Amino acid sequence: MQVSIRTTQNVFIDQDKAGVGHRILATIIDLILLILVSVGIGAILVRFPDVSSTWTQIFFYFPIFFYDLYMEILNNGQSLGKMALNIKVVRLDGTPPTIGGYVLRWLIRTIDILLTGAEAIVSIALPKNGQRLGDIAAGTTVIKLKNTQAVSRLQLVEKMDEDYEPQYPEVKMLTDTDVSVIKECLEVKRKHANIKPVLLVAHKVKYSLNFVSEQEPLQFLYTVLRDHTYYTTR
Repeated sequence: MQVSIRTTQNVFIDQDKAGVGHRILATIIDLILLILVSVGIGAILVRFPDVSSTWTQIFFYFPIFFYDLYMEILNNGQSLGKMALNIKVVRLDGTPPTIGGYVLRWLIRTIDILLTGAEAIVSIALPKNGQRLGDIAAGTTVIKLKNTQAVSRLQLVEKMDEDYEPQYPEVKMLTDTDVSVIKECLEVKRKHANIKPVLLVAHKVKYSLNFVSEQEPLQFLYTVLRDHTYYTTR
């Protein structure tokens, strides 16, 4: 199953949504890790009964309660369980999730817990966007990450000269989703000789980032990718 995500260039791309099994397994992994940490903290506090007051326990266990929230905020939409399953939280409009959105998702998880997770499973499995209540409220969903980005980026780096000078510093404003769109339209051109996606995306990139370029659309997009690789690997 796939979910359509609208990029900042106003182009829709299809991403594989994370299924119920992946999201449950990621939650189980996180839960196991939290249990292990809790047991470890408990073992330490038992050894020091003189300092094991209520406030001390709150100090040590408090971060565990907010684990999902701060991990997704600090780790670009991924807890350790999501990292293990190669899935992450994204917004349907292509923009990065906001702190408020993460907080909203986290708060509404209470409803899922009270309903023993049944509501979350149904809401993820049935809608085409795979959203539980918290996702619907925050405008987010959870997708599977593709493993092709690192390879493509490496290939671009290898093709660049050591003294390569980027032409468009504005590409630093592009998101990973934007770069994925560019790569996909170039792949469509390579496989199917269809130039239309290249023309459309090149126009959108120039318009949204206020580019001025006389390069042909195809060469322009390859230059954008090389420049983006230059800035993100420095």
